Amino acid sequence: MNQPLAGFAPAPVTARMENHGDHMLKVALQTGNDLLARVGSMVAYEGFVQYEPNPPAVRQIAKDWLTGEGAPLMKCSGDGLLYLADYGANVVVINLDGDGISVNATNLLAFDAHLTWGVERVKGLAKFAGQGLWNTRISGQGWVALTSRGKPIVVDCGGGEDETYVDPDALVAWSPNLKVKGKRSFKAQSLIGRGSGEAYQMAFSGQGLVVVQPSEDSTDRLRVRG
Repeated sequence: MNQPLAGFAPAPVTARMENHGDHMLKVALQTGNDLLARVGSMVAYEGFVQYEPNPPAVRQIAKDWLTGEGAPLMKCSGDGLLYLADYGANVVVINLDGDGISVNATNLLAFDAHLTWGVERVKGLAKFAGQGLWNTRISGQGWVALTSRGKPIVVDCGGGEDETYVDPDALVAWSPNLKVKGKRSFKAQSLIGRGSGEAYQMAFSGQGLVVVQPSEDSTDRLRVRG
C-alpha cells in the first residue's frame, strides 16, 4: 500500500511557503514568524501550531472592510508544517522582495504577519459602481499565497501605451503601481462576463503584472456600495 501512495508524501521543506501539488499550500512555521491565513483553510499540520481567529491586529485593520469584501483571517503561530487549501482552488505562491501586490480578498489565502497590509479602495472605479472596488494591499519582504479558480495567467503590462483589459470577476491580483480605470461597454456585454446588464472591464496601464483566473467569481465585485 505504501508504494502507490509514496508520490503524494510531503516533500522536504525548501522554503517558507511552497506548493504541495497545485491545490495545497505548505508553510514552514517558526516561533516569532507568524502567519495570517484565511479562516477555515487549515487542512492538516505537523508539530505545535496554535490558531487565533480574528486577532486584535486584524480587527483594527478589518474595520475598514465596510463593503463585506474582507477575508476573515486567523493568526497561525508555533513550530511545524501547516497545510492550507481553499475548496480545491489552485494556489499561487509569491515571494515579495520589498515590493507589493493588490489582491482581491476572495483570492487571499495566507501571508506573513510581519508584512505591511491594509484595505484600500481602488481609484478610478467609483463613477462606475457607487463607492468602487476594495482590495487588500500587501507589501514588504515576505511571502503571500493566493488562490485561483483554475490555473491563472500572468499578464505583463509591459509599460507601453496599450492598456490591458480584464473582467473584474476574473481578476485575482495586480501590481499596485499600475494605473487602473473602469470601462463600460454595451456592445461587449454578450461576450464578456456573466451578467445581464452593462459589461464592465478594468483597464490597466503602466509597468507591472496582472493575475487573471480562468473562471469568474460568483461575487459581483462592481455592485453598487451603500
